[in-house]
Amino acid sequence: MEIIREPLPGLFVIKPNVYKDERGFFLETWQHERFKEIGMNEEFVQDNWSRSSKDVLRGLHFQLKHPQGKLVSVRRGAIYDVAVDIRKNSETFGQWHGEVLSDENHLQIYIPPGFAHGFSVLSEIVDFNYKCTEYYHPDDEGGILWNDSDLKINWKIELPVISEKDQKLLPFSELKLYSELQPI
Repeated sequence: MEIIREPLPGLFVIKPNVYKDERGFFLETWQHERFKEIGMNEEFVQDNWSRSSKDVLRGLHFQLKHPQGKLVSVRRGAIYDVAVDIRKNSETFGQWHGEVLSDENHLQIYIPPGFAHGFSVLSEIVDFNYKCTEYYHPDDEGGILWNDSDLKINWKIELPVISEKDQKLLPFSELKLYSELQPI
């Protein structure tokens, strides 16, 4: 396993070792000691699995008082995964990184607390997994409008399918960001 990019401080794009033969493949998606060797000593408390159809766009989400670090990966299909730095005192505040994750490239991204997260589905269907460093609290949700004019994210899809809830999120400029409530 290797970190192949750290596009924003604390955000890692990881390429796991994949062992393939005529029967299929094997890879470790998480192994505490190996991740600790590359500087990630996280304690994950919750695993999540979501399934979405082509052109679905989810996000950009974060939790206010209980921010989550997330180790994300795709089990089936492909997504364009996006993380936005919302750490107010960060030198990369308001910057974002996007990466294609798929069942073919096996890439993982570690998104630290203090980032908003979202993805768009590029394949017919996607099975998306993420390990979280904090429990999900429904009453603690925050979010950024997916088509924010300041962020200018190209989601790599033509006609996104977006939940009513996500369509009502605030633009980046109007958010009372998590870092104002609890400094990182």
